[in-house]
Amino acid sequence: MALQVYLNGKWVAKEEAKISVFDHGLLYGDGVFEGIRSYQGLVFRLQEHLDRLWESAHTLMLKIPMSKREMEKAIVETLRINKLLDAYIRVVITRGVGDLGLDPDKCKQPTIFIITDKIVLYPKSFYQKGLEIITVPTVRNLPEAVNPSIKSLNYLNNILAKIEAKNSGCAEALMLNHQGYVAECTGDNVFMVKAPKSSKGMSQVVTPPVYLGALKGITRQAIMDLAEARKYEVTETIMTRHDLFNADEVFLTGTAAEIIPVVKIDGRVIGTGKPGKVTEALLRDFHRLTRTDGVRYKIG
Repeated sequence: MALQVYLNGKWVAKEEAKISVFDHGLLYGDGVFEGIRSYQGLVFRLQEHLDRLWESAHTLMLKIPMSKREMEKAIVETLRINKLLDAYIRVVITRGVGDLGLDPDKCKQPTIFIITDKIVLYPKSFYQKGLEIITVPTVRNLPEAVNPSIKSLNYLNNILAKIEAKNSGCAEALMLNHQGYVAECTGDNVFMVKAPKSSKGMSQVVTPPVYLGALKGITRQAIMDLAEARKYEVTETIMTRHDLFNADEVFLTGTAAEIIPVVKIDGRVIGTGKPGKVTEALLRDFHRLTRTDGVRYKIG
């Protein structure tokens, strides 16, 4: 059976899942989305994702024409129809069909679609050996312009950074904010680890504060919670590239990427040049968490 996509209250084959060329999501990137994961029949932290989706839409003054409970049912049913226990879920809400002008009031009905499919963001070798990233010239959007906390359909800022990274032979880009501080990568939050200064101390797990231009990631928060459970010292701190260069470990987090170690930044080897023990421990903890925290569903 062809992959089925939820589109405005109906399920249609992937090839028939079409929207109008006058949809403002296509014309102007006017809309919001969430990327969600399911693991062995459990949609990980679905309520947190839906809360963030509704918050993004509210900021854009985009009224979602269904309740969170109805959205949850639509997501689960899409997974069931496609017989997927392990999947990547993309929920998209656009402003809807309008005219060729910017006026959002010309769009009378939002477009909603849900895609459930597989995703492989990075090859397995990157998780085993680590990722090399590079700082790019494109800076993160100013929060006062397009706040990164809004998961909007306009990802051109991130795409430009991704292009610059790939042109330099790297799979991912480190993005700074307009002040030169570390913000995030093109699709992932960034963390660094500092080893304890004494035998009685605990490792520090540090990530930039969201007000610098980082997304308040669902996986980011999960990792912070897991790090605190391990009694690591968890802080949100302004950081520079110098701080990352001299970290003992660096890793990225995201819904699609999960946790991926970084072993080189701008040609500088991080730590030992191999995935660190803290990163590996948090990855194991995260994999256990994804089997227990979320909305459970069955197929058949």
